[in-house]
Amino acid sequence: MLRNLFFTVASAATAAIFSLPIETATAREQVRFQGESAGTIVVKTHERKLYLVLGDGRAIRYPVGVGRVGKQWSGTSHIAGKYRNPAWSPPDEIRRDKPSMPAVIPGGSPSNPMGVAAMTLATGQYAIHGTNAPGSIGGYVSYGCIRMYNHDITDLFERVDVGTRVVVER
Repeated sequence: MLRNLFFTVASAATAAIFSLPIETATAREQVRFQGESAGTIVVKTHERKLYLVLGDGRAIRYPVGVGRVGKQWSGTSHIAGKYRNPAWSPPDEIRRDKPSMPAVIPGGSPSNPMGVAAMTLATGQYAIHGTNAPGSIGGYVSYGCIRMYNHDITDLFERVDVGTRVVVER
């Protein structure tokens, strides 16, 4: 009887553990943050996190996918445009690496890597955007763009405007 009770308790504990929601590194959260003015977007590529600075020592932290080794960049820019369900034209470098890729992938297409929204940066070749590959978030995966879960890019899209300062740090 004691043995059966042990297995019943152990099974219940295991079931409880596996039914807990997963909210660790994949969840958007409010955190302490110092160093930039309210409204600034800060991307820390080494952390694979994007911060929207709220002020008063706080920011919203989002998990992101960032540039692969050799494709990362750093510097300051600003949001030049905001687009919902954007079409995507692969840059020349990607077309060279993947010559069979079409010249344009329509917005809303499941094969469009921009996801549900994109915010282009004034640098001209990079964007902060959603993704059609959510498993890539948290990795070094892009040609320099910042990828976000579609629900997170939707949230960020609503919080910022064209002209918002963007700081990318390695």
